[in-house]
Amino acid sequence: MKRLALAVALCAGPAQSQDQEALVQFSVMKLEVALRLAQAAMEDCRAKGYQVGVAVVDRFGVTQVFLRDRLAGPHVEETARRKAWTAVSFRTDTLALAEETLPGTISSGIRDLSQALALGGGVPVDAAGSLVGGVGVSGAPGPDLDDGCARAGIAAVEDDISF
Repeated sequence: MKRLALAVALCAGPAQSQDQEALVQFSVMKLEVALRLAQAAMEDCRAKGYQVGVAVVDRFGVTQVFLRDRLAGPHVEETARRKAWTAVSFRTDTLALAEETLPGTISSGIRDLSQALALGGGVPVDAAGSLVGGVGVSGAPGPDLDDGCARAGIAAVEDDISF
């Protein structure tokens, strides 16, 4: 019986070590940081006279924060969330993705996915080369303007997420 217990104990060590090596570690923004990012993006748009919605998602595309300015249209909730989801899903900003998925391009099929929205305003959030989330802005008079507000939001929390 003692030999069996010793054999089990000896085998358990390497198995446990292998399990630990099989785990993946990642970082996500704290809710407070995601909220500050969303607020900064909205404030940037407000300063330019735009009423928008801002969504911040984690690295998996799950919404952490959504803010809608009082006069922003009802569509901004869906479009901001989908822009942020698309940015993390494809790990690229949606302004660039809009160009890369034009009809006739090799990646045009991306536009047929139910959640993907190849329309500027979605930007991935990176920290030290690692994807930690995404932001989507909707409601400014153009997708390039949504993109600018999203980037202003990221810039506002850059010191908090750099490591």
